[in-house]
Amino acid sequence: MSGRRRWVAARRKAVNTLFLATCFGCLAVVIGPTLWMLIGVVSRALPVFHWSVVVQNTQGNGGGLRNAIIGTAVLGLGVMLVGGTVSVLTGIYLSEFATGRTQSILRGAYEVLAGIPSIVLGYVGYVALVVYFHWGFSLAAGVLVLSVLSIPYITKATESALHQVPTSYREGAEALGLPVGWTLRRIVLKSAMPGIVTGLLVALALAFGETAPLLYTAGWSQSPPTGQLFGEPVGYLTYPIWTFYDLPSKTAQDLSYDAAFLLIIFVLLLIILGRLVTWFSRRHAET
Repeated sequence: MSGRRRWVAARRKAVNTLFLATCFGCLAVVIGPTLWMLIGVVSRALPVFHWSVVVQNTQGNGGGLRNAIIGTAVLGLGVMLVGGTVSVLTGIYLSEFATGRTQSILRGAYEVLAGIPSIVLGYVGYVALVVYFHWGFSLAAGVLVLSVLSIPYITKATESALHQVPTSYREGAEALGLPVGWTLRRIVLKSAMPGIVTGLLVALALAFGETAPLLYTAGWSQSPPTGQLFGEPVGYLTYPIWTFYDLPSKTAQDLSYDAAFLLIIFVLLLIILGRLVTWFSRRHAET
């Protein structure tokens, strides 16, 4: 019997070892190409990076990326205001108020929206906004399409964060006779805020990395945005990455690597900001 137990224990150990090795192998498959890409971009961008890239506008295939940096930041702010507001309100409605058929239809709608390719949304935005409504390549068209693109992710994150709030919080507030609105604002949303903010930042990082929708709606400009919503193209960091990389000019290729490097910094800052918000919220909740 003891021999059989030893055989079973050895078999379990072998299976566990094989399972862990498979997990680490899958992790390496995911992380390996990412690290290879990051190292390649950083190693090519740092030797040619200079601060004039940050303070000068793009001039033809050279110059700097000031216009693209400001344009990316403005587009991101617009997505946070438009897409973030609509998505958070939708997530709150689905989690706290919607029931039955309405809930199923809305949830199915944003899940279907999440599966639509971004280039299709960009083309629809071009036909509807740029051509039909005569907005032209503009800040408003780019923000609206990116907001539609981000809605499924922020809505899902908001709904999931609200579902993770213990039911006892709501029941306790109801037992004390507190209004539903007050409970939602001061108790439920406060507890769910880290998850909601994380969803917002993830969606914003995805919006920063989009190219096709902006090619169709925002166009490209070598000047910083002036705040005009319609009829004025906007620069953004993914345009030089996509366009300048294949040009024969070394200056243009260096600028594309600089843009990729700056975009990586943008995303890293968003990740750090999300971690800080989560840490601060948990620490504040404990005190």
